[in-house]
Amino acid sequence: MSGNGQQGQAGRRETGAGWRAGGMGWRDGEAVMEWVTDGRVRRSRASGLLLGAEPAFRVGEDRRCLGVWRAGRRVRCVQGAVLPPQARSGQCAECAVLDRSNSIAADTRPDDPRTFAVYLAHHGSAVKVGITGAGRGSTRLLEQGALASLFLSSGTLMSARRSEHVLGAALGLPDRVATERKRDARRRPGTADGRAAELRSLAARVRALSDWPPAGQQPRDPQVTDHAAAYGLPGDGLHPRAAVAPLSPGAVVAGRIACRIGTDLYLEDAGDAPGLVLLDTRRLTGWSLEPSPPGARRTARLDALPNRPQHDAEPLF
Repeated sequence: MSGNGQQGQAGRRETGAGWRAGGMGWRDGEAVMEWVTDGRVRRSRASGLLLGAEPAFRVGEDRRCLGVWRAGRRVRCVQGAVLPPQARSGQCAECAVLDRSNSIAADTRPDDPRTFAVYLAHHGSAVKVGITGAGRGSTRLLEQGALASLFLSSGTLMSARRSEHVLGAALGLPDRVATERKRDARRRPGTADGRAAELRSLAARVRALSDWPPAGQQPRDPQVTDHAAAYGLPGDGLHPRAAVAPLSPGAVVAGRIACRIGTDLYLEDAGDAPGLVLLDTRRLTGWSLEPSPPGARRTARLDALPNRPQHDAEPLF
């Protein structure tokens, strides 16, 4: 996939020979697509996913496991496992288990010396509590598609984990929000002022708890960061007419980037029935992708979006 400018041009050159989509991520407040080589020693590059860019690419012949993360780089899957088109991950089951066993989320590194922050993330009708490396800033919030966020405290890993559990038990805050619920929130996101007021109100309830903060955590100034502008999320929300279906070899995906949020791209589609189309970039991971000529039209199949009930009338907490 490519964006505007030199970085996007580099992405087009690199993906033409032995590069696979590694997934959408966020760096320095901008969305990028990672590309991974097919070689034994895996190299990676990133190209920008800029608002207004018009990516166009053709799906290659196979989709394979991207391997595991070790020491900040990808290590090749020993089986070279083939992934089914409908998979929402670029890893086979064995590599996913290996990654999970070496992750912060699995609490397998309790002596990690880094500082970890506890945050609230606004997802429309739901606010979740979570933890992230303090040095990552807002990156974790952008990765999960939070509409707005607020940092509560920071300290050691295990005290951050205790904080997460305390807030879950005392205030009923979830530590996960389902993808479909996040997408529902983007249809009617409300206002930045409204999101900020809700987060500040909840932060005040946190500070009023008798056992807050747990030992090892220091309170932080409760400043709200709104993420809508970074995504390109319009105030009247996103209303896609369809979603890109699981891909197949030879399919072409194309469109103008209207919004990028979490791991989702919303593309203005110029096909037979123009309109906004949702592309879950997790469906790209592991596929070999090649650039299509400028002006190429989408041939990838579309799926109808489910008619889900809106959640925004429910109380936040």
